Amino acid sequence: MTTSLPILADIRNPVLTQALQHKLDHKTKPLGSLGRIESLALQLGEILGTESPALEQPQLVVFAGDHGLTARGISAFPSDVSWQMVENFLAGGAAVSVLARQNGISLTVVDCGVNHDFLAGLPTGTQRPGLLVRKVANGTADSSMQPAMTAAQCRQALQNGQDIVKGLPGNALLLGEMGIGNTSAASLLLARLTGLDIEVCTGAGTGLDAPAVQRKTAVLREVLARHPSATAPLEALAALGGFEIATMVGAVLQAAAERRVVLVDGFIATSAVLVAHALQPLVLQRCVFAHRSGERGHEFMLQHLGVQALLDLGLRLGEGSGAALAWPLLQSACTILREMASFESAGVSEKSATDTTAA
Repeated sequence: MTTSLPILADIRNPVLTQALQHKLDHKTKPLGSLGRIESLALQLGEILGTESPALEQPQLVVFAGDHGLTARGISAFPSDVSWQMVENFLAGGAAVSVLARQNGISLTVVDCGVNHDFLAGLPTGTQRPGLLVRKVANGTADSSMQPAMTAAQCRQALQNGQDIVKGLPGNALLLGEMGIGNTSAASLLLARLTGLDIEVCTGAGTGLDAPAVQRKTAVLREVLARHPSATAPLEALAALGGFEIATMVGAVLQAAAERRVVLVDGFIATSAVLVAHALQPLVLQRCVFAHRSGERGHEFMLQHLGVQALLDLGLRLGEGSGAALAWPLLQSACTILREMASFESAGVSEKSATDTTAA
């Protein structure tokens, strides 16, 4: 499968990194005492290319799509919940809607392939506030019978993701998603791209009990067996993934190319980064991982990528809710770099501060 995707450059600049570390080390605090907030601040400075990073006009995008595999009973909820939850986002009633409002984050929902017409009954050309319709099809095919999407559909979803980001303001992209059945797609991508057994990668999703998880695992094993040759990143994405995940992959790569901060939510959002990383490993330089999900496979994804999430709250809601919860930590890290006094500017002796801490 050939498609035009951004080529990422290495953003590491030893001079800038040294300057950022020096600035952090000489704040009015014991050396390293702000822990991971300091490493986060350094990363944000590197991404944005400045010693005084400021996060501007953050954009939380919820990518939504349906999955034909739900016909096999792999979810506790019917597929209609996908479009119903999109309506809930647009009405401002979902968890991510509340958290986005609380934190001053712009929220956009993208119909990547939901089996519903959100513009039905509206005059031609009418747009709904907060909604982008970039529908590839009314949901993917049943991947236990055939590839979830054709190569052309996968390419279109990737391009849609790139184009969406090109049209967004700001320098930070927060990833969210919605799609009944998409934990199955994420589990399949994890198994195929890492070589882990599907049983290790499969969890309860929307709340399946133990016997249902076993049935789900058996179905996913069938899917993998049906597509043994889909091993390259884009082939695996087309055979096993979803329209919302593929669109997210394109969005992540475009945001990374533009040196936006990419704040990654949970299991499904990380599966998009997993694919993006397989295509362009330098994408991780631009990614901050919001939380470790309660979904079983997420820990293995994070381990494979060699990254550590900021929060560990047992979340498994999706939507971008974890990204919105982690957002204030990024703001704090930037504010510390910009506004916290140095020993010199505050007239505080570094030695006396060190001695006091030691005492």
